[in-house]
Amino acid sequence: MLKVVLWDFGGVLTTSPFEAFTRFEQDNDLPTDFIRSINATNPDDNAWAQFESNAIDADAFDEAFAIESKAKGFEVRGKAVLALLSGDIRPNMVSALKQIKTMYRVGCITNNVKSGQGAGMARSSQKAAAIAEVMALFDVVIESSLVGIRKPNPKIYQMACEAMDVTPEDALFIDDLGINLKPAKALGMQTIKVLNENQALADLELALGMTFDL
Repeated sequence: MLKVVLWDFGGVLTTSPFEAFTRFEQDNDLPTDFIRSINATNPDDNAWAQFESNAIDADAFDEAFAIESKAKGFEVRGKAVLALLSGDIRPNMVSALKQIKTMYRVGCITNNVKSGQGAGMARSSQKAAAIAEVMALFDVVIESSLVGIRKPNPKIYQMACEAMDVTPEDALFIDDLGINLKPAKALGMQTIKVLNENQALADLELALGMTFDL
């Protein structure tokens, strides 16, 4: 029987940064999915992985990402990418989170970096305040930049379960990246992949036996 629902943050409770990546690529005449291709190359210890694990700071990431992108044909500064990370809150997803919280304990496992304001890496005080309100709903928040471990490392899911005093079999995990869901499922969690907001809400209703009032 499920006891907790664990959430990713960016791309689930907010719009995906991938949408901002696409706009940036279009505006700067870059190949489609160029930024994502850099992040997917050598994913365990590239600039992105090191920054999310707090192994390097923003200045080092800026330089390292520029080197990695230049090697693929187009130089992009890391700080230009950081400006794209903070998505917009999805009100219906937040409403669903609030309703789920009345029946289940809720936690958040987020890969983030020490950039912008707060766990959501906001670029303005107004957005930071809105994100802080959402983060305050969680019983437990695990941030990669604070714990030094990032998804898909199985240890970060185990860390969340230990913090909530449950086993993985007690948990449902929702994320927008399949690579982050595979280890959670292997540990015994139920999983939901977010393809879009409506699909995610429908899958949550089915998994939890709820009907959201949105």
